[in-house]
Amino acid sequence: MTLFYYDPLFLEHATGAGHPESARRIAPLAERMCDWASQGRLRRVAAWEAATHDEIELVHQRHYAMQIEMVASAGGGRVEQDTVVSPHSYEAALLAVGAACDAVRRVVQGEDTTAFCLVRPPGHHALEAAPMGFCLFNNVAIAARTALQSLGMNRVLIVDWDVHHGNGTQDMFWEDPQVAFFSAHRWPFYPGTGAADEKGQGAGAGATHNLPVKMGTPRGEYVARFTDELSEFAQAMRPDLVLLSAGFDAHSLDPVGSLGLESEDFSELTAAVRSVAAEHAEGRLVSVMEGGYHPTAVLESASCHLERLTGTP
Repeated sequence: MTLFYYDPLFLEHATGAGHPESARRIAPLAERMCDWASQGRLRRVAAWEAATHDEIELVHQRHYAMQIEMVASAGGGRVEQDTVVSPHSYEAALLAVGAACDAVRRVVQGEDTTAFCLVRPPGHHALEAAPMGFCLFNNVAIAARTALQSLGMNRVLIVDWDVHHGNGTQDMFWEDPQVAFFSAHRWPFYPGTGAADEKGQGAGAGATHNLPVKMGTPRGEYVARFTDELSEFAQAMRPDLVLLSAGFDAHSLDPVGSLGLESEDFSELTAAVRSVAAEHAEGRLVSVMEGGYHPTAVLESASCHLERLTGTP
């Protein structure tokens, strides 16, 4: 049974009226997933520890983390063109990172094979020393470092299907052969990175694989390319653990991104990721929420994702 992480504190990360990354985008999904947990369809983790300063500093510079804490303590403010900090944002961000790290620990230790972290703020654009694109701390990147440094994993594969390229995650592991990064995203599009020839550098050369997808690409073609290229890449990387940056903004209804996908397509994408985890990582797969800005599209897409995540691979 899939582990499920959610805390109402994630709704307290207040970004202001009209901001697309608001609590309303995940509130219907949180209600449905909590109902599923009460029905025994998911196993909700009741409590976990917020990330420590040492965990944040696995990928972020200390002065940056202190800056976010100070802005929140002073009442909040805009810390980047698109990114807002409110009084509860720092606390929520630490709890979001803590959820991803706790899920990885439980999955690696065999408590379950899959987990879903319904968290805010998202993380995959966050840089080593700067916020970006609604993101404060890179939840998935910190979880990957935790798996490698504390849990005995030799290689982690991060899969990112958010409509926006996960530039922060890519940057953090650009020269690291222990973290393989696979991103499928709209191209050309924000943040301007993620070309097919971006493959890593130095010791990390070949450990990054980008699948840029043009707007208007048929849904079936997108799913087929994702499935085939991910399988081939994973075969070369042979990870011990798979992490998923699960954004749902490639949905046709999404007002910020969109690649024309429908809710059921996320079931097929999930099947592809689960297949890779089953073949190479003993089924170990932790999914962490990223983007998705149409509440109904998020609700239905993520529900399809969870149905496939909790079912038989």
